[in-house]
Amino acid sequence: MSLPRFFVPDMTDLREGALVPLDPAQARHVGVLRLKPGDPLEVVLASGTWRADLAETGRHRAAARLVALIQEDREAPVPLEAWIPVTAQLSLVDEMIPPLVELGASLLQPVVFERSAYDARKVLPRVERWQRLAAAACEQSHRTRIPSLGGPLPFEALLSVDLPQKWVAYERRTDHRNPNLRREGVAFTSGPEGGVTDGEFDALRASGWIPVSLGLGILRAVTAPVALLGAIQHELNK
Repeated sequence: MSLPRFFVPDMTDLREGALVPLDPAQARHVGVLRLKPGDPLEVVLASGTWRADLAETGRHRAAARLVALIQEDREAPVPLEAWIPVTAQLSLVDEMIPPLVELGASLLQPVVFERSAYDARKVLPRVERWQRLAAAACEQSHRTRIPSLGGPLPFEALLSVDLPQKWVAYERRTDHRNPNLRREGVAFTSGPEGGVTDGEFDALRASGWIPVSLGLGILRAVTAPVALLGAIQHELNK
């Protein structure tokens, strides 16, 4: 059985036996798991992953004691950039972030499409929540790094993405077969509710994005990016 894993800010004192404080949310999670002092767990710092044990716990606090470095890297061998749509129903972004993190996305970049119905007053306060969701998904899936997640960018940012492979999930039939994945960095995107507009699709094609089909059905905005990253990971791990 895997041990509970917690991401914490890096520390200058990284020797064996050092105490690492957990934040209040992590302390609450320790309580939910019914961990007791001495129980084993794992702590991920920016400089590495440690085997640790629970040193102390209380109602709103907890601390881990570092035991030994773990030599591991659970990240994908190439960058996997998820340029995710800002959806009109913002709870859909909440839904898509955890599985994208679990599937190894190295970047989560929200994008404002024409059909996003974007309202900065509603979206910007939600970015911090999305970052918390990403961190929690990393702990659950035992990632070794938390993916970058910034504030929303306009659609035009997609036109300057600089990766060897750029894929856009598109529900309409085109004359192109799905591309073969090369072992190089890949960016992928898909539209919000209602999909990518014809004008956006034409602009993406002109800037090097390749259309990818995910089957004959029309997928939900929350399903498409997850399905696409799952297919990418399948090919990477053949």
